Amino acid sequence: MSRRKTRPRTPAAAAAPAVTATSPCPCGLDAAYGACCGRFHSGTGGTAPTAELLMRSRYSAFVVRDEAYLLRTWAPETRPDDVDFDPGMRWAGLEIEAATEGTAFHQHGTVTFTARFAHGGEPGALHERSRFARHEGAWVYVDGDFVDQA
Repeated sequence: MSRRKTRPRTPAAAAAPAVTATSPCPCGLDAAYGACCGRFHSGTGGTAPTAELLMRSRYSAFVVRDEAYLLRTWAPETRPDDVDFDPGMRWAGLEIEAATEGTAFHQHGTVTFTARFAHGGEPGALHERSRFARHEGAWVYVDGDFVDQA
């Protein structure tokens, strides 16, 4: 979910699915959005304490199209100028497959995940191994590699 290509956006492209504080969190954890990823998006819950929780909150930010959060949690050396939300993309679920390091005791971590989506009505999946690092004490997304799905 590390899109770098930019193109002009229209107000229709910025429209996000309706997710409220009491909606199930898009990240897949058994919690309401406001008590889960929403607290990181709003800043009321501080920063994500692990690389996996940052990955989950970034996925949710793609769902709700929270560009400010995505840019804030992107490593400065790889951060794009903006996030290009595709108006035809609908995220449909996140599965965390593996996480290495990425806890309070680490400076780096990886999270391998599959994010399911529909684009133009056609189902698809993004399988990525993302790298995270600490920047000024907070976890940030650095970059990722697409993983071939067998």
